[in-house]
Amino acid sequence: MCRVLRPSNFLWVKKIDVKAVKMTSSRTQLPYQYYSLQFCLPKNGTLIYKSENLGEVLRGDRIVNTPYDVRMAENINCKLLCHKKDQPMNWDKDQSAIVAERIRHEYFVHLLVDNLPVATRISNVNNPNEITYEHGYRLGQIEGENIYINNHLKFIISYHMHTKNKYRVVGFEVETASVNYKDIKFEGDSCNFPDNARPQTVNPISNTKLYFTYSVEWKESKVSWASRWDIYLGMKDVQIHWFSIINSLVVVFFLSGLQKIIFHLILKSI
Repeated sequence: MCRVLRPSNFLWVKKIDVKAVKMTSSRTQLPYQYYSLQFCLPKNGTLIYKSENLGEVLRGDRIVNTPYDVRMAENINCKLLCHKKDQPMNWDKDQSAIVAERIRHEYFVHLLVDNLPVATRISNVNNPNEITYEHGYRLGQIEGENIYINNHLKFIISYHMHTKNKYRVVGFEVETASVNYKDIKFEGDSCNFPDNARPQTVNPISNTKLYFTYSVEWKESKVSWASRWDIYLGMKDVQIHWFSIINSLVVVFFLSGLQKIIFHLILKSI
């Protein structure tokens, strides 16, 4: 049975779930679950996985909740995602090595808001008016021998006013930053860091201390709900992850064949 996707209407400051899908790389074609790395867990520590349709299964999607607290049209300057301001997350050497390896393989992280995938805006240096988008956001980057993780996310979410006091999400972009945990300052529930903050290094042969932070900026848009997918259709980096699809098809055919053999044996014994 097909699942019909209908518009969701949100009231002002209504909580909107940010869900994680997976991590992918065009270099390896091997997807990973979001929590295969030691990211911030939901506040209650409970992971809730969404039931998947056939298309999501074939793509290797494992849609799960995250601790991001996002509310309709409510901006956030900077907020700590998990842990306390004087207790940064501490990855051991093994976890640091895994993260570093994923960054080397150019992994992207994929999130959803109201079933809309997050995208990264890319401007052409030679032609600033030429804008393209990438699916998801880069886990990190490499500069020389240094490996940096993008531990601050700025969500730029567009909304369209459908009727009075009813709003719809029509855009979901992200800007990333790598910020050294020593450069992040805290004031109550808020945080801040300078524009020239040092990047957060991931050392594959030692422990890594870091904070995960985020900010949210809302923008009113004239784009209708029916047109909100237009930017994704024009992406240049759209790739099919053949490994996931082939792997899933092999499992489906194997189970179908096994079921046929069992039925044959049952009928033969009658």
